[in-house]
Amino acid sequence: MINRETIDKITDAARIDEVVGDFVQLRKRGTSLVGNCPFHGEKTPSFHVSISKGIFKCFGCGIGGDAVSFVMEHEKYSYPEALKFLATKYNIEVEETEFTLEDTEAQNARESLYIVSQFAATYFVEQLWKTEEGQGIGLSYFKERGFREDILKKFEIGYSPDSWDALTTSATAAGHKLAFLEQTGLSIKNDSGKIYDRFRGRVIFPIHNFTGRVIGFGGRTLKTDKKVPKYVNSVESDIYHKSNVLYGLFHAKKAIRTEDNCYLVEGYADVLSVHQAGIENVVASSGTSLTIKQIGLIGRFTKNVTMLFDGDAAGIKASLRGLDMILEEGLNVKIVSFPEGHDPDSYMHHVGASAFKAYIEQNRDDFILFKARTLLKEAGKDPIKRADVIRDIVESIAKIPDEIKASVFVRECSNLLEIEERVLLSELNKIRAVNLKKNFKGNTSSQPRPDDYPPDYDPGATFLPPQETEPINDDYQEREVVRLLVTYGNEFVNWDNIDDLYIGSFVIQNLNDVTFSNKVCAKIIQIYGSEVDNGRLPKLNFFIKHEDAEIADLAITLSSTPYSLSENWEHKHNIFVRDETMDLKATILGGLYHLKKRKVENMLQDVLKEIKEETDGDNQAILMQKYSIIKGAERNISKFLGSVIVK
Repeated sequence: MINRETIDKITDAARIDEVVGDFVQLRKRGTSLVGNCPFHGEKTPSFHVSISKGIFKCFGCGIGGDAVSFVMEHEKYSYPEALKFLATKYNIEVEETEFTLEDTEAQNARESLYIVSQFAATYFVEQLWKTEEGQGIGLSYFKERGFREDILKKFEIGYSPDSWDALTTSATAAGHKLAFLEQTGLSIKNDSGKIYDRFRGRVIFPIHNFTGRVIGFGGRTLKTDKKVPKYVNSVESDIYHKSNVLYGLFHAKKAIRTEDNCYLVEGYADVLSVHQAGIENVVASSGTSLTIKQIGLIGRFTKNVTMLFDGDAAGIKASLRGLDMILEEGLNVKIVSFPEGHDPDSYMHHVGASAFKAYIEQNRDDFILFKARTLLKEAGKDPIKRADVIRDIVESIAKIPDEIKASVFVRECSNLLEIEERVLLSELNKIRAVNLKKNFKGNTSSQPRPDDYPPDYDPGATFLPPQETEPINDDYQEREVVRLLVTYGNEFVNWDNIDDLYIGSFVIQNLNDVTFSNKVCAKIIQIYGSEVDNGRLPKLNFFIKHEDAEIADLAITLSSTPYSLSENWEHKHNIFVRDETMDLKATILGGLYHLKKRKVENMLQDVLKEIKEETDGDNQAILMQKYSIIKGAERNISKFLGSVIVK
């Protein structure tokens, strides 16, 4: 257990912008910071961070919270794990009861996979640097290829002995369970029940997650036997999903943000070589086809991607087919192709770091234009092949969501392809029309869902008159009153006809006759009332950090907004816009009486229904009188609301 004092130190030190900024590229918009949400795919930023409130909120997927909950959600950590992560970031010592290895593994099986992976990474490093076999085979291999020791140590490169079960024996002797070794794929059990090491006799490239924890491995054989696979990678596990990981991202993310560009290569050694050349903003897809999730990882830090292609013509053509999805995600793509027979790794060691950097700077080409030149060269003068190339290029341009960028490429390609611009535009519009039709028919998720509408929206209201007996939705009004309560409850007021008191106390007093239908709102009102009875006025942060997840989530949602007023309205255009704090009396009373008006309207609906169902004349007369009284109350509330708004 982490004691309360330590938790308070961690939460006080953790700045929401710094914590989120390690994972998401943020930019200022009004009083908030915005970026693309890391929890769901999006091209238009809907993820907001409020520094003053210490919270984040995505208005796309709805998730929100503070710095601790962000780390928990992003890294799938438990609460204590997230606190420890933040404690490490802010150099805060964590005091807690010591756990044995067995206790830790029993507490969290997922954590055990991290633990055994880190044990293996450390073991492999020690084998490379401290054993004769590791130095003679593994280390000599890297030195022969020209890799510096500092680069090898930076990426924790290791070596697995050419022995059937060296790692397995060492790990189990240290107390690690065989089940976790098998789940991570470090150990394999064959059909006869024999256990052996997956990576035996290979140099090892540890794969780190976003925060630097080891989650998997890539192993390269040094044998020349063609029957032995050149590379072996970790199996999918609870902590490692290859389609969600980019090799080297942990080491590159800061440089990617600083340089506003990400170099993308194919293999592990390519990443090491580019780093050795002094270029740190580089990641690899680790030999797998690039996925949408991997593109999304890059998109958190930059919109600019530079592909470093091997100088193999057939390989380049194959790679080009899969890159359109980068354009679809709104990223800008450039290409650098190396001379025939070279990849980034071999070329860097061939010409040296300085010449390598210079080559990259001088040979960048826009993806569309590079693709056009490459395919045209292959098509030659064959008119049919050239027509196919033109159609292929236009299909790539159609993937670009930015109209201005697409128009620029149409103009550039018109000259390159020697075809009129209007013809390209015509073909572009045809392709877009076909794509739009496909999306409309095939993608049901693009259709409006019930959750997309406002709470009181009636899709049939345009065609059918509202039924008098339909209940009137007052969820918005309930949430608004709760928002005002938790936001301004600590404000002390001195209004006409109202004794000096705090807004929180005033609101609670005026809600004695109101029953909330929203269960979470009702909880907050009940808790706030109890706090007032005990002489306390809870602040917004009290509810944001509440142990009840529903309460915390609602507090975050109510205190966040995707909109902010530009300072240009006042400073540049001299347009002064009033906000709700300039007349808190009107704001608070307006919120309360709009809620009461909705409650009264629902009462009228209920009475009207009773009148229609009542068959006894005397009872019907009593109900009519009741309806008249409630209707009078509704008119008084409406009149009051009108006067408040006017004032």
